[in-house]
Amino acid sequence: MTNSNNQRQFSALVVDGPDRAPSRAMLRAVGFNDADFKKPVVGIASTWSMVTPCNMHIDRLAVQAAKGADEAGGKAIIFGTITVSDGISMGTPGMRYSLVSREIIADSVEAVAGAEGFDGLVTIGGCDKNMPGCVMAMARLNRPSVFVYGGTIVPGLHHGKAADIVTVFEAVGKFAANQISETELKEIEMCSIPGEGSCGGMYTANTMASAIEALGLSLPDSSAQLANSKDKLADCDRAGKAVLELLKKNIRPSDILTKEAFENAITVVIALGGSTNAVLHIIAMAHSAGIKIGLEDFERIGQKVPVLCDLKPSGKYNMAHFVRIGGLQPLLKMLLDKGLLHGNCLTVTGKTVAENLASIKPYAADQDVVRPFSNPIKADSHLRILRGNIAPQGAVAKISGKEGNSFSGKAIVYESEEASLKGILEGEVKDGHVIVIRNEGPKGGPGMREMLGPTSAIMGKGLGKTIALITDGRFSGGSHGFVVGHITPEAAVGGVLAVIQNGDVITIDAVKNQINLSVSDAEIAQRLKNWKPTPCKEKRGALAKYAKSVSSASEGAITDGD
Repeated sequence: MTNSNNQRQFSALVVDGPDRAPSRAMLRAVGFNDADFKKPVVGIASTWSMVTPCNMHIDRLAVQAAKGADEAGGKAIIFGTITVSDGISMGTPGMRYSLVSREIIADSVEAVAGAEGFDGLVTIGGCDKNMPGCVMAMARLNRPSVFVYGGTIVPGLHHGKAADIVTVFEAVGKFAANQISETELKEIEMCSIPGEGSCGGMYTANTMASAIEALGLSLPDSSAQLANSKDKLADCDRAGKAVLELLKKNIRPSDILTKEAFENAITVVIALGGSTNAVLHIIAMAHSAGIKIGLEDFERIGQKVPVLCDLKPSGKYNMAHFVRIGGLQPLLKMLLDKGLLHGNCLTVTGKTVAENLASIKPYAADQDVVRPFSNPIKADSHLRILRGNIAPQGAVAKISGKEGNSFSGKAIVYESEEASLKGILEGEVKDGHVIVIRNEGPKGGPGMREMLGPTSAIMGKGLGKTIALITDGRFSGGSHGFVVGHITPEAAVGGVLAVIQNGDVITIDAVKNQINLSVSDAEIAQRLKNWKPTPCKEKRGALAKYAKSVSSASEGAITDGD
């Protein structure tokens, strides 16, 4: 056997020639025949798991993608990688593994594809960290690849209103405030997650799926489909076939993942009113692709792109409504026609963004999920990059404008998420407080947990407009209210957050994009001089390795930095 087909650049090294007989013998046991050894090998990276409803169906999606690749002339091999459930681990020490799992997913997909000589890839992700993890691996490997989103959940119903995981978290706050009974809390718990698919608002999963489609790494419509739909199965079939076309045309992620493509992704995240986690993940994905994206790019683009979509958590509609009106493609067309997208960017269809959108029809006139440019939800970005003496290297706020554009109050300081949640639920937090949660950054956690428990308790208790929250941790896509995260430098490395004291006045200004502590520079310097770092709690294992290698949040919290 000789390699006469450059579509088999990597698999030929594994199976061609007499000396590769042992490899072929192993592969015959998993289903290869003589003809298969002459075909391009397409790895199907499946994040299937019964850990979470977000991923419980991805096994059958992987089978469909493999079928599509085989029918198009390839030989598919399905392999697995991990997922963890943010929604289940939220508010517990286990949540420290969430962001770490992004790195594990990227490393594991890279390791399997690299070791086994796959010529192309389909990666299928459902929960939050699956998606950027898969894309990071695709970028590192730089082999013809397509990403498939597992799809969104159908919302539950409670008293005739749509319910999802955030409904449950906020119900905990309502129960603590004696606004609902324990019986109603259980009713909400039982009806809010009716089946498979990712959390139903414009939370992190749906945000990242949309961003990846805007990047050009998913086929059109992949980001806006129900998990349990025939459309999603068809998407998987097309993805398997598309990889063979990319192999024929030698189109690789490096041809798609340009600076302009990442700018398109940022634009779409803003227009959707998407999750703050997109800032971390887009910076990290760009790093894997060798493209420099930083907080300043979110600032620059945010000045000219409005929030157009009335989607949860800040808005009233869920992802299923967005799917029903036509999904992401008409929004992309709106942004392109307004000159806010780079239309010349290549995509996995083999066509440019503009070519993909040429025949897309606008949303129906009677829908109000997506607003026209003349009547936006917010005239500029809801993702605010704040700087000041608390965050000289930057922080990320998610401020829709409904909370107001500025807040000044007295600090009430907590050393962990658990302590803050206890303080909120037990009434220690009062109107006018700025809750400070520290030692939850990438190194300090370690792991940079999401603060959905505290932010949901705040909203559930009706305090969303009367208090603020700042942290070196991060937020779930389901968080809303006057919240600032990703504060850098983080407390664990001696950031100013480490020396804030109860009663200090903190001012957050989302117009000037500033966050400041009303304490003199001399006093801050003296406090920092007296501060002593706390040794990392973890001495062995994944968390300890992460703490040693992870970069700051402003650099994407990556572990393979230069």
